[in-house]
Amino acid sequence: MTFDNLGLSADLLATVAREGYTEPTPVQSAAIPFILAGRDVLAAAQTGTGKTAAFVLPILERLRGHANAGFSPARHPVRMLILTPTRELAVQVADAVKTYSHGSSLRSMVVYGGTRIDPEIKLLWKGVEILVATPGRLLDHIGQRSVNLSQVEVLVLDEADRMLDMGFIPDVRKIVACIPASRQTLLFSATFSDEVRRMAKEFQRDPEIVEVAARNSIADNLTQVLYPVDQSRKADLLIHLIQRDKMEQVLVFTRSKLGASRLASYLDRRGVSCSAIHGDRSQTERTRALEAFRGRFVKVLVATDVASRGLDIEDLPYVVNYELPYEPQDYIHRIGRTGRAGASGTAISLVSPDEVEELRGVQRLLRKSIPCAIVEEYLPDPERQPEPASRSRGGRTGGSRSGRPWSQSGRGPAGEPIYSRSQPAVAGSR
Repeated sequence: MTFDNLGLSADLLATVAREGYTEPTPVQSAAIPFILAGRDVLAAAQTGTGKTAAFVLPILERLRGHANAGFSPARHPVRMLILTPTRELAVQVADAVKTYSHGSSLRSMVVYGGTRIDPEIKLLWKGVEILVATPGRLLDHIGQRSVNLSQVEVLVLDEADRMLDMGFIPDVRKIVACIPASRQTLLFSATFSDEVRRMAKEFQRDPEIVEVAARNSIADNLTQVLYPVDQSRKADLLIHLIQRDKMEQVLVFTRSKLGASRLASYLDRRGVSCSAIHGDRSQTERTRALEAFRGRFVKVLVATDVASRGLDIEDLPYVVNYELPYEPQDYIHRIGRTGRAGASGTAISLVSPDEVEELRGVQRLLRKSIPCAIVEEYLPDPERQPEPASRSRGGRTGGSRSGRPWSQSGRGPAGEPIYSRSQPAVAGSR
């Protein structure tokens, strides 16, 4: 199948061709006809498979009749609202809208927190047909009456499962209350959880379900590997791997903002060019750090899970889980930053004895064990007893829930050891 078979206009087909795309991805082939027909759609696909174009292209087609060159703001009401959970994803989606709407008189813009609101208000007052927003900032605009959603025809909830994880659903409900009930609603997500399905029942009407990959699956061209190491030696092992494998572009995930800042500072002091992005950094700082990483002016970008969605870095070769996430689903989102759009990638996890439960959760989700690689000088002491620690949401600091010795730390989904000194190393691990 080609894009010519999907019902898009010649202008959009020319734009797609100019961007170098010849064949639609599976999610695009499945979703675009339903969206063009005006149906609600609940779609799930692996990250990096073209979800954004799957909803932007057909909606631009549907909004063609509203395009006009009038100066009056009244002639440019918000027709399409796209909600995203993070600033980075909002910017990425807004860039895609601008790319695909090139040459059209349809106006688009993005609003998100962490920046001054006054410039956004001035642009909104001029009128805009396509608005990309994070929920909190959009509610600020609704409160200041700088945006009117009474003529929205299409609502898109992008990364719906992350909206749930980040507690945005009460905000989404308030926003939806400002939108006509006759709208078309599209839910796109990297994963299809039961919670997302319940969310669909609340916001959608008899949606068409598009699921082009098995739940919680990852790209076939993505290599996963874990390295056992004590928590205190992870930074040195990371430096060792970067130098040994001559890694030139590495996205590293930590659990906390403080951890991200400390690791970035340590790597810099050890001669590894590095920057960090997390929630405490301003949007300007986050954008600058991301652009430096994209341009390969720095070798390593350290990020919290704020970056596990919405980062689109072309041909990113390596993702490193410096610490495993507390929620197994976040592991899939993190490693989905590499191995995108058919490119190969490697996802590395540095796993300490204190992370046995997190590892078990990830492997249960994947329904398989992650291959283990060994660097002898960094292996943890098999007799070390993990320190007990609080597992509360606000202050998890490590420590096995079971409190068992490292050498008895559990087994994978098929009964095999999760990892141990005796497990064979993968090729190239020495």
